[in-house]
Formats: sequence, C-alpha cells, structure tokens
Amino acid sequence: MARKPARADDDLAHIRPETQRRARVEIEFDQPAVLGALFGQFDANLVHIENRLGVYIGARGNRAQIEGPEDAVARARDVLKGMHQRLLSGQELDVGAVESLIAMSTEPTLEGIITGARDAPPVMIRTRKKTIVPRSAMQIDYMRMLASKDIIFALGPAGTGKTYVAVAQAVSQLMTGSVQRLILSRPAVEAGERLGFLPGDMKEKVDPYLRPLYDALYDCMPPEQVERRMASGEIEIAPIAFMRGRTLADAFVILDEAQNTTPAQMKMFLTRFGQNSRRVVCGDPRQVDIPGGDAQSGLADAVRRLEGVEGLGVVRFGTADVVRHPIVGRIVEAYEGPDS
Repeated sequence: MARKPARADDDLAHIRPETQRRARVEIEFDQPAVLGALFGQFDANLVHIENRLGVYIGARGNRAQIEGPEDAVARARDVLKGMHQRLLSGQELDVGAVESLIAMSTEPTLEGIITGARDAPPVMIRTRKKTIVPRSAMQIDYMRMLASKDIIFALGPAGTGKTYVAVAQAVSQLMTGSVQRLILSRPAVEAGERLGFLPGDMKEKVDPYLRPLYDALYDCMPPEQVERRMASGEIEIAPIAFMRGRTLADAFVILDEAQNTTPAQMKMFLTRFGQNSRRVVCGDPRQVDIPGGDAQSGLADAVRRLEGVEGLGVVRFGTADVVRHPIVGRIVEAYEGPDS
C-alpha cells in the first residue's frame, strides 16, 4: 500500500525540491522476530519516519526500501538501523525513542553510537536495571561530560533528561565502586506553597519536593538495594541546606532545580568539593521560583562566573532535546516563544 509523506522535517524544508538529489536504498534485517516491533502496528513507525523526514519507505518481508532526497534517505536509513539495534539489545521502542533517533540522525556519528563501531566507541550508561543510551544529540555530549568532567552544569527545560541521566551515571559509578556515596539534593523552594503549613516532620515536609530524585533512583536500581544503601548512608537525599559545613569526598553529588538556589547557596555547594568527587548541577534558568521575585539565581550567577574553568563543563539543552512525549516539546516551545 503506497503512503505519501505528510511533511518534510524542518531542516529539509528550506531546500528547493528541484535542487535535492534523489536516492534509493534498501536495508535487509537479519532478525525477522523483531520486525513487527520495528515497523510498528500498521507500519506506524515507518509512517512516522516518512512524515518527519519527507521520504517514502516500502516494507516487504525482511527488507525496507527508502526513497527520497539523498540526505533524508541517509538519515532514515540510520534511524531504522538504530531502531533495529535498539530492539536487538532488549530496549523498548516507543514513539519517543523513534523521535529521539530522528533528532540524533543529524549527528554523523549516530551509527557508531548505536552499534558501537570500532571508530566510534558507544556512549551509554549501564545500571543494575537498564542500559541508558542517548535519546537526543545533546545527551551525547552530556554523557561524555559526565564521564570526564569534575563539575557539570546541565541547563535546559523539563523533559530533556538532565537529572535522570545524571542519576543513572551516579548509580553506575556507585555500582562499580568508583565513588563511595551518592548524594542527591534540591533547594526546598516551593512553587506557590509554604513548607511550614504542611503536616509532618521536616523529612515528611521535604520529601515531596525530592520525589523526582527518588523516581529516577528507583528506575535505575532495585528497590531493596535503594533502601539498603539509604539505610547505610551510601545514598543520601537531602535539601541543599544539609550540605553546609561538609566536605564531600569519594562522592557523586547531584543538585537538581539549581535555578532556585541563591548565589550564596551555590557557592557553598560548589566549595564542598572533596577528593575523587563529581558534581552535577541541573536546572532551567527560565523557571526561577525563588521567593521575592527579584532574587538572583545562583545557577545563572555560577555559570556566568565559571564557564571556561578547567575541569568544568556546561551543556545547554533546548526544546529539540525534550525526550518525553513529543507534545511536551511543543508545549515548552510555546511557553518559551516570543510572546512568553
């Protein structure tokens, strides 16, 4: 059944149709058992690639033929190979994964990253429960920084994987013994509420604001290991105020929602650095909830002062890097548009 692509991707739209070189390639897949998941129900995954890249994909048996503009055909081929490899390695393949592979297909090293070719080492994070691979082009740089830099600032909107990927890297290093402790922290700043009016002791008041960190942690480690390591002190989850007066060695420390720190809090956090430690500071500079309205964000202040310092890396995510449901990226884009 013939299908027509609904629209071309934005990065192809500016090319005049008559100037595009046409191409046709055929891919043969050697594992028929995964073809149903690869193509999707009623070829839904193929249709999605067609609509995003402006190509035509015909599937017959264990072969897929791609036709269209040369650059788009090359991208579609890489995306299909990445999808196939993802399934062979036991990973899920949903619309978000397909969309992320499409976004990453602009990177010349995509095939090496997915397949682990000898000239391009694979970029991935292995935890006890899953293996995390990049789901956007910017996550490739982020994962490389997490493995090499002492302090990393991860800036960008919700849904780009800033905190989740950092937690995965921290869990991986804790499992291998390269760090002895994992410390997750957030400023206890409320978006419209006040901690004092909530019931319970301080832990019960603060825990809801740390829930995203718990969620990421339980997604990377079996629950019994999380509980055991929290009881032993190997994993600690606490508000940033609990960092004052401590020097943290042999630790992987993550500060989430860092845009809600003051410059004094950020300086305190960064200067608690000990031997064999790594710090990851995550936040969205456009979502500051510091009480008072005019207070300066410690995140923006720190990046301004420290960017370019040896051993420190800064990665900036945009709406194109959102890896949740595609509508999340469109929502973020609408809120950050010219009328925001």
